[in-house]
Amino acid sequence: MNTSSMSTCDIKIWRTWALAVTHEAGAYTEQKFNAEKTGGEPVIPSPNLDTDLVMACDRLADVLIKAYKNPIKMQIDIARYSKLISPKNTGHNEEKEEKLLERCPPGHEGTKLVDKPATIIDASGTIIAWYLPDALTETTQKEIRAATDLLGPCHIPYF
Repeated sequence: MNTSSMSTCDIKIWRTWALAVTHEAGAYTEQKFNAEKTGGEPVIPSPNLDTDLVMACDRLADVLIKAYKNPIKMQIDIARYSKLISPKNTGHNEEKEEKLLERCPPGHEGTKLVDKPATIIDASGTIIAWYLPDALTETTQKEIRAATDLLGPCHIPYF
């Protein structure tokens, strides 16, 4: 979408519409994920969402469910670990890194190849990472990038 040929009013309307659709798509994806997770009733998408968007949301929810059902448990306590590090830790101070490894060992036996959707869980059961390959199609990623560009500064008043 070329915003240079749009009026201030057009941009306000477009942004409002885009945010509303994004909210509905997010809500639908969350409801579908929760229904799948708990064995709840099927979720019917809003009629405001077009077919391509519903299919993209369904794909994302399906990958999220696969990841949720494939937890990889590590013996690290992420809350404890996060209290021991600071934004100043660069990973380049060998002495600090050795002390940190002694206090919080990584908690795994070697390297594990993760090649399908998964969640990485710490010792307390907290999800510390999601691995979601192919959750978003290339087309969806391009559309997100294009929409994100429109959110940048445009020197047009919002009100």
